[in-house]
Amino acid sequence: MENDDDRFCEEVCCSCYDWDEDTVHVHRRGTEKTGEWEMLPDVCLLHIFKYLSDVDRSKAALVCHHWHSIMRLPCLWRCRSFYFTGRLSKFKQSEYLAAVGYVDNLGVFLESLEVTVCPPRSIVLAQRLHATLCGLLNALVRVKAPLKSLSILRLELDRSSWGQGLRNVVVDKLIYFLMRGASRLTNISLNGIRIGAEPGLDLISAIIRSQRSLSPLCGLSSLDLRGFFSVTVPNDLNLRIPHILQQLQGLTHLGLSYSCLSDELLLALNQSSSARRSGYGGGGGNVLTRLSLYCTQNEPHQQALCGYSWAALVSSCPDLEVNLTVEQVINTQQLAGILLPEIPLVAYNMTAFYSVDENWRAKPLLRNLLPCYRRSLQNLMLDLSNHNESLDDELLELIDACECLVDLRVWAFLDVQTVGRLLHIRLTKKMSLNTIRVRIYTMMENIEEQEDQLKEILSPFCYPPELQFMAVVCPFI
Repeated sequence: MENDDDRFCEEVCCSCYDWDEDTVHVHRRGTEKTGEWEMLPDVCLLHIFKYLSDVDRSKAALVCHHWHSIMRLPCLWRCRSFYFTGRLSKFKQSEYLAAVGYVDNLGVFLESLEVTVCPPRSIVLAQRLHATLCGLLNALVRVKAPLKSLSILRLELDRSSWGQGLRNVVVDKLIYFLMRGASRLTNISLNGIRIGAEPGLDLISAIIRSQRSLSPLCGLSSLDLRGFFSVTVPNDLNLRIPHILQQLQGLTHLGLSYSCLSDELLLALNQSSSARRSGYGGGGGNVLTRLSLYCTQNEPHQQALCGYSWAALVSSCPDLEVNLTVEQVINTQQLAGILLPEIPLVAYNMTAFYSVDENWRAKPLLRNLLPCYRRSLQNLMLDLSNHNESLDDELLELIDACECLVDLRVWAFLDVQTVGRLLHIRLTKKMSLNTIRVRIYTMMENIEEQEDQLKEILSPFCYPPELQFMAVVCPFI
């Protein structure tokens, strides 16, 4: 089958310049006999082929001339994702050959690329990952891939297995690619790279230089730097971060770890947006419309921010929406310092597994902090281990108060009756809450009785067609 794959890729590569990217219809050969499968409309075939693996695509290309021609269309090869582990397999082609071979043959059509890395636990795995990633970036530059979106996720370069030498080479290769092969990039995600402050800022500076060299022909609109810096140093104290991020032009979405956030950074984003709105900062007048923040217990998050810094940013970015993800930050005072009322919070995702010994309660969060955003909050996701704390009433009061809520996902210890009360609120009020997912945690292994009770409670309700609802009982492990 690998021979079929190679032969197919070679045929694709040889005839790539004869393809018409804007034309979906492909003329059949006059001498070809048409069967039932061949009579399928081209649009249907394309929709099916998009979901096939490479092996299945190579098989489908051998069915008939028409299918072979359809399989050559560039629209089938514009998006690609790779998952690199650094491990060898007897049954699969090496990750290096698979990635580089794909780019060499089909990279001229590649517009969206996502690379997810399994963080290496040994030097050998790190060396293989280094070779694969560098080979892939070299190939992208060599074929001049017209990438519009690039995601490189979970490199975690702060692991000791990388070593200083490999770490420096990977960073240099990323800078090389950004300067030579990023001519059309509008979206970049470097989530979870975990790089030191200085090389990280050098990498961001390379993005800025590349953007300036192409402006106004092309501009970066989305940059995701969540988990970008190493967690060993409080990045909010590094004054170079605000200075460099201020130079980004035309950015409408920015993702950051909360550890990078400071009054100076908010001021820098405010000044950058104000300059762009007045036409002096480049970027075509675009201003920041979405800010995604990630706050975790493992990263510094106790810096004190001022509400007026947020208010100033909102004044220069009137359409700004903030998405906040919080993991295992359960100190009420720290949460109060994070959840300032001036934040235009649209989405709040929280995971908090806690015990009685930790002396924390979720009630202040639901009763006092989140209601401040009742006029802006649209998406709420809570995953709580509240087996010693009843939150049913507080949760329902919060949902009833939120005026713009459209998506609710709650994983918590709840009374089964709460689901019925929640549905009653949704069906009796004029709400836009059309996605509801509830997972009821329980400490009991036998959940049949609770499941029967849940079915009995839900049976009288008649759901409107726009409502996507799910409720299940799940043992807490």
